[in-house]
Amino acid sequence: MADAANLPDLFRALDLTGVFANAVLGGTIARAERFDPVGFATLAILSGLGGGMIRDTLLQHGTPIALTDYAYILTALAGALIAFSVRIEGRLWDRLFPLVDAVALGCWAAAGAQKTLAVGLGWLPAILLGTITAVGGGFVRDVILRRVPGIFGGNTLYATCALAASGVMVALSRLHSPNAGLISATIVGAVLCLLARWRDWHLPESHGWRPSDTGGLVRWLRTPPSRGQRR
Repeated sequence: MADAANLPDLFRALDLTGVFANAVLGGTIARAERFDPVGFATLAILSGLGGGMIRDTLLQHGTPIALTDYAYILTALAGALIAFSVRIEGRLWDRLFPLVDAVALGCWAAAGAQKTLAVGLGWLPAILLGTITAVGGGFVRDVILRRVPGIFGGNTLYATCALAASGVMVALSRLHSPNAGLISATIVGAVLCLLARWRDWHLPESHGWRPSDTGGLVRWLRTPPSRGQRR
């Protein structure tokens, strides 16, 4: 979720589009869980607004934008209402949502990094909070539903794309080109996210160590090597 005061109208429109799409996604999950309207509204707000609210709370520079600009909460609630009233599914949704979600990820990461830099913090907090802006809503939603957050593995690259977009925003801001940074970071984040879905890119998983191996390792370290053997 981006700061409306610092974004051109185009980016605010993208921002709200991302809020709406992810609110609808939250609503579809609420339908699958057989929630009531309160559940729909809660998951929609968490999905669409959670990351930006976490960022603004951590920055401690004013009230979170979602609480001062009514368009954000109303957009999220509109997504919840549509998901509650209409069963969202089918080929059109399957094709449209990934595109909107990818653009929203890039936009949120860029705007989150920009706002962090604007309050005087350095490049590392900017990358961190840009990423949190992009993925925080889905993370909190998954935790509320007692699921392992999707960004922890088993899915195509998502948080990695947000990291890359935030890095682009920081780099171009350092070159005194914040507007170019917003555009470039949004494109980089969106393209990487779509490529990851298309090419099924995943981060590597850990397969080389199991807790049961620890006892054998300790015994091996304590046992003197036999003659003619080396460790």
